Parts: sequence; structure tokens; C-alpha cells
Amino acid sequence: MANVTTPTAAPSRDAQSEAPTTRVSLSRVGVVGVEKIIRVCGTQNGGPAGDESLYHADLECFVDLNPEQAGVHMSRFEEVVNEAIDTVVLSEALRAEGLAGHIAERVRERQGGLRAEVRIAARYPETVPAPVSGLPTQEIYTLFGTAVSSERGTRTLTGVEAQGMTACPCAQGLVEDGARARLAEQGFDRGDIDRIVDAVPIATHNQRGIGTLYIGVPEESDTDIDARRLLRIVESSMSSEIYELMKRSDERSVVEKAHANPRFVEDCVREMIRQVVGDFPTLRDGAFVHARQENLETIHRHNVVAERYGMLAEIAGELESADHSRHHTTMREWLEAPAV
Repeated sequence: MANVTTPTAAPSRDAQSEAPTTRVSLSRVGVVGVEKIIRVCGTQNGGPAGDESLYHADLECFVDLNPEQAGVHMSRFEEVVNEAIDTVVLSEALRAEGLAGHIAERVRERQGGLRAEVRIAARYPETVPAPVSGLPTQEIYTLFGTAVSSERGTRTLTGVEAQGMTACPCAQGLVEDGARARLAEQGFDRGDIDRIVDAVPIATHNQRGIGTLYIGVPEESDTDIDARRLLRIVESSMSSEIYELMKRSDERSVVEKAHANPRFVEDCVREMIRQVVGDFPTLRDGAFVHARQENLETIHRHNVVAERYGMLAEIAGELESADHSRHHTTMREWLEAPAV
């Protein structure tokens, strides 16, 4: 006898839309750990038009919840993400923050919220040449895109993470002092010692650095932030870039460059900030910047971290006038800034 499948009846109630027992609004409700493979068409990664790149992305989607609604419709988050990836990313070369904004606007609409927030972290491959041999090597970067959609529009946050190498100035100074003393003991005069020290790289301990840089653009701005430019800023803020594949000539070049350009973790952050202010002169009012550097120590068991964040106009003013800004606006404060 054949099995008879009984159609499942539609639910008689929408539990999420009912009033909760405790009537209080919630700041954010949503989903995290959503993993997707995103296809991006266009001139990405320097390729010709029509090329397609695949990125692995982690997504977080949130919406606010009013006090009269028990819960959000969780399946709608997945629906919106899938629709955005299928209908938008396959046909346009959207950046991470553009996709985040696209999803945030539809999450807010579909969930009936006043505010929606989406964050994307995508692993991004780029082929770069080694410094001397020119050998092509694939480097993996991380792109971040965050967007907040509200009744006043959508504000976006573009971010990148890259690795590099730093050489410690303090230890290098100590080694140089010792080298000068030993050369003097060997009978070299001061002029010869100066020439030797200038010609020979001075040893120091190194760190592998992880630099992160975000620029936030307010709702009314039409400024386009190129993530590749941010990556170059992060990498150049350290003592030297690093490469996954190198010949001996490349290794020598990287080591000599790093030791000729020693930097503290604080120097890296300040250099990132300096370049952002210089590279984006028209992006001031309402814009946000967050620079972070973490150095993985080699002669200590701990790591070291430095950060600077705040409104770009205030930071630019501090650079121009040397007046210290007392309040540093955080990323969360900027994302959740009330409508004017």
C-alpha cells in the first residue's frame, strides 16, 4: 500500500509578531556566522572585464526590535542575503561595503525595523610581484564591509587587514651603541665608525605586524573608498612588506628594507593616520577612521597593540594644529550616531 503524504498545514499563528511578555525594545537581533561564497564579476584584481573572482565571506546581520514584537523572522535574513548575492553580486563589481549596504537596506525593509546593520568579512586574494625577482606570489588579505541602514540613509565602513614586518628601533639603537664601542676598541676613528654604521645594516629584533584600517563614510557622501589603496597604506606603514614566496634576493631586500626603516607599533598607526589624511583631503566632515596595529613579538611572550580612532576632521585638525583631541569617537559611537 502506497504511503500517503499529508500536506503540512500552514501555521495558525505568527509567534514572532505577537507581543512579548516583557515589553522592552532590543538594540540588535540577528544572525552571525553566516558563511557564503561570493562571486564578483568585473575588473576585480586587475583582471579584464568579465573575469570572475570567488571570495569566502562571513556575514552578520542585525535589526532593531520594537517592544511590541516578540521576535524577528530569522529566515528572512537568509533570504535577503541569498537574494543579494544572486541578483546583485553576480552582475556588478560591488565592494564589500556596497554589498553590506545592499543587504542592510533590504533587511530593514523586510524586518520592518528602524535600523539594520550588516557586517561582511571576506578573504581576498591578490597576486603581487616579489620585490627583486618579480616572482608572482599570491597574498591573502581580509576586506571588511559594514553598513547601517536607517531612515536617514545608509552609512558604510570600509576596512582592510594586511600583514607586514617591523624592526624595533629601541633594540637597534642598543646594538648600534655596542657596535660603535667595539669598533672604537679595534682602533677605528669616529669618521670611519660613522661610515661603517651607515653602510652596514644594524641588527634588531623583528615582529610580524597585523595592521587594520577602516574609513567610515556618512550617508550623504558619495566618496568612493578603494580598498586596494587602504591595503597599500597599511602595508607601507610598517618597516617592510612581506611575501609568501621569495627568492634569496627578495629575502635580502625585505630584511635590509625593514632594518633601514625601524618602527614602533605606535609609528605604524601614526603613519596610517598620516596617509589617510593626506590621501583623502575632501573626506572630512562626518567621516570616521580607525587604525590598529598589533605586533607579534619575538623576544617577549606578549604582543603589543596601538590604535587611533575618531572623526577624520578632528584628527586632521590635530595634525595641522597639534591640539590634542580629548574625545576619540569609537566605531560603535559612529555607527550608532543619532540622526541630526
